[in-house]
Amino acid sequence: MSVFRILVSLVLLSSCGYAQNESSSGVEFVIGGLMQEEGGDWDPKSSPLLRPFGVDFDLAGCMFVVELEGGRVHRFDPDGKLTQISGDGSESYKGDGGLVIDATYNGMHNIAVIPDGDLYIADSWNHCIRRIERDTGIVSTFAGTGKPGFSGDGGPATKAAFDFIMCITLNSTNDVLHVADLKNRRIRAIDLESRTVTTIVGNGQKGAPADGGRAVESPLEDPRAVAADSKGNVYVLERGGNALRVVMPDGKIQTVAGTGKQGFRDGAALEAQFGSPKHICIDDKDNVYIADDQNKAIRRFDPVAKTVSTVLGRGQGDAKLKLLHPHGVCWEAGWLYVVDTSHNRILRIKP
Repeated sequence: MSVFRILVSLVLLSSCGYAQNESSSGVEFVIGGLMQEEGGDWDPKSSPLLRPFGVDFDLAGCMFVVELEGGRVHRFDPDGKLTQISGDGSESYKGDGGLVIDATYNGMHNIAVIPDGDLYIADSWNHCIRRIERDTGIVSTFAGTGKPGFSGDGGPATKAAFDFIMCITLNSTNDVLHVADLKNRRIRAIDLESRTVTTIVGNGQKGAPADGGRAVESPLEDPRAVAADSKGNVYVLERGGNALRVVMPDGKIQTVAGTGKQGFRDGAALEAQFGSPKHICIDDKDNVYIADDQNKAIRRFDPVAKTVSTVLGRGQGDAKLKLLHPHGVCWEAGWLYVVDTSHNRILRIKP
């Protein structure tokens, strides 16, 4: 391992801040802009990103981006420069034990950054979670065997088997990584200190859970995303189930938004409808934001008012803006970041 390659890897992971490119009616573009049909000149085909899916930030405000089809990990630096730090665009599984610039991935869905700056990546089609150490630039498999399956609860994460890890998110105290284990129809939790895996939602069966049932004994439709609020509630988003569920601190599960049928409707949460929702994040007031894929919109669930509203898309936020497969959402420092996946751009708003 040459000194030069080590230095390059560490520079790629160095601290940075944030800068936006332009703004429009309250919507600020981080990467990209308004397209011609929106009144601008942005061409998604000219984007430096290819199907971006997830973003997260370190404590210095540096934004990291993972691509699904592009197979790359990027860093957005203070002067607006986008730097590719890992991945070569191939669908492969290489680089463990080596430097970040040599690692490859297969179908990354999102990324989580812990306070010390280490990066955790949902390497979905490799059925594992990869870790990039900030201080060394070394890549390793943190959880999963690289092969699909279900095993390992109660034991070390590296020996546990997963089947299509779609989403990973940190809890509010940054000591537990929640994992949406899609094809196993479970939500699993990894303690970052002990690195032990447990199942906290789902019994592996397909179905809509009954309200008030024990979460670990309940079926799930297809858990695509998971996020925990400041009170210890764990929200689970189901794409095919077109619903948002919550697991309360007492271990009981209930549906809090969505009828289970695909459609579009705002209002009372249990009467609201979604269109194959894809991802969630939670703001400082414990509101849940939902990337509503087929409805081309970002929705907000208010757990106090128990309502669902549209904050971006379908004429909201900026009437000119047209989303296409919005897949990633992330709350950071008072801003809601939205990954407009099929337009190869990232924007932010203050709802």
